[in-house]
Amino acid sequence: MFTPLPDMDLADHCSGPPVQVRSPRVQRLPVVLASPHSGRCYPEAFVESSRLDPHSLRRSEDSFVDHIFADAASLGVPLITAKFARAYLDINREAYELDPGMFADALPSYVNTRSARVACGLGTIARVVAHGQEIYARKLRFAEAVERVNQCYRPYHTALRRLIDETVRQFGFCVLLDCHSMPSVGGNGSDAQLPVDFVLGDCHGQTCAPLVVEAAESLIAGLGYRTARNTPYAGGYTTRHYGRPDLAIHAMQIEINRSLYMDEQNLTPKAYLTTLADHMARLVEDLGRQPLLALHGA
Repeated sequence: MFTPLPDMDLADHCSGPPVQVRSPRVQRLPVVLASPHSGRCYPEAFVESSRLDPHSLRRSEDSFVDHIFADAASLGVPLITAKFARAYLDINREAYELDPGMFADALPSYVNTRSARVACGLGTIARVVAHGQEIYARKLRFAEAVERVNQCYRPYHTALRRLIDETVRQFGFCVLLDCHSMPSVGGNGSDAQLPVDFVLGDCHGQTCAPLVVEAAESLIAGLGYRTARNTPYAGGYTTRHYGRPDLAIHAMQIEINRSLYMDEQNLTPKAYLTTLADHMARLVEDLGRQPLLALHGA
């Protein structure tokens, strides 16, 4: 199913299942890491159906976020990564958030066609990549959406749910860190330079205990980074769907400014990525050692 782009060495992302779970031999900390948007594999049929060149398609990637958190297993925590590209299917959405204007046939009534994400062209199957460039040269069929959801979306969320449930069973609670990156310019349609290095999202206090966000904010700021909460990114579907503090599941989205660790034009990593990875390892360790009683369900 998966075919690497011609100008990239993507063999690791384009072989085997579309979802990768890197689990430690023994889980030591009650943390699960997720990287839904760092996939670098593009199905051949998708590339052929696009009006964009491969480099432009990559603009939607959270490039190298999986590299930043790649040492998760050595910390004693699992990391789940989508190997397929975000432009192909966005798993940080409902299963069917679709723009009817993209499809040649009528969509079933259960499809969410009216979400704010669909209106922006960024549904489960996106209409545009970054900077508003239209992806497709033709109309899609709904059967294509069903195929992508069955082959990619459902395996990812089934695996993520399993990791969360196993963590709760072992430790009594789970901290889910949904890992993303953000462009250095913009934010919800703005053209302004982003004034922060990290945005921590808990859907305005709804998806995790305050202790989790406060601990993350304190450590990141202590390392010299600029932080913000919920603006301009409060948390997507994964954070809202899984974050249930009353059930001892604490979900937080973390957005990392791409200019810290990569050349945003050439889509290449900077040397600072190694330092950033060390800092994020400290964050994971810190979150995994927060006072237990405060994070158990009501």
